[in-house]
Amino acid sequence: MAAPTTSMSWCHLCALFILIVNFLSSVQGELRYVTCGSVLKLQNTEHGVRLHSHDIKYGSGSGQQSVTGTDQMDDNNSHWVLKAKRGGSCPRGEPVACGSTVRLEHLTTHKNLHSHHFVSPLSNNQEISAFGDSGEGDTGDNWTVVCSSDFWERGATVRLKHVDTDMWLCASGQTYGRPIGGQMEICGLGHPASSCYWKTAEGVYLREGDATLALRATAHTSHLHQEL
Repeated sequence: MAAPTTSMSWCHLCALFILIVNFLSSVQGELRYVTCGSVLKLQNTEHGVRLHSHDIKYGSGSGQQSVTGTDQMDDNNSHWVLKAKRGGSCPRGEPVACGSTVRLEHLTTHKNLHSHHFVSPLSNNQEISAFGDSGEGDTGDNWTVVCSSDFWERGATVRLKHVDTDMWLCASGQTYGRPIGGQMEICGLGHPASSCYWKTAEGVYLREGDATLALRATAHTSHLHQEL
């Protein structure tokens, strides 16, 4: 009778092992992508600063709320909520596809990352500001996510292209004096320079189930193949 018991125990161990592997794979899959509704920080890969804003207005240009780059990792004014483009839909927890259009709402002031045809104060490129009330602004808040895979992957480099003006979100390398001394100018450039690459840093990332993700990835890949 010992042999059947050993065989049964081995089967149970195999089944348990498979369940554990599937569970770990599921968790890793859920955490792989940047998703709608997530609260995140974006770090410039060339200068190391995090995209930042605060209730301080530009003294020139549009006079709107300023957007800068800070080297303070734990700064609470560097959190942004990832949400759908103006008038669009982006269900919470849904992975963000490369090539999709999104908005980034500043968590503290509820203004959206924005650009327009004003000159930036230090480098004389295009001004980047935070605009709107209670998360609602205009089409100048829309940004296209440019990345090299099907979906925006956490930790991967991406670029953000402003829809209305075709400018890229970049860090100029120049820093301000008072009242925001040491913070770096964020500006729009007409070409994707090395200072226009960003990656996700700290944040709270919402999850989505593997089954839904797999179906969406398959559909997205099929659509790309049809276009090619």
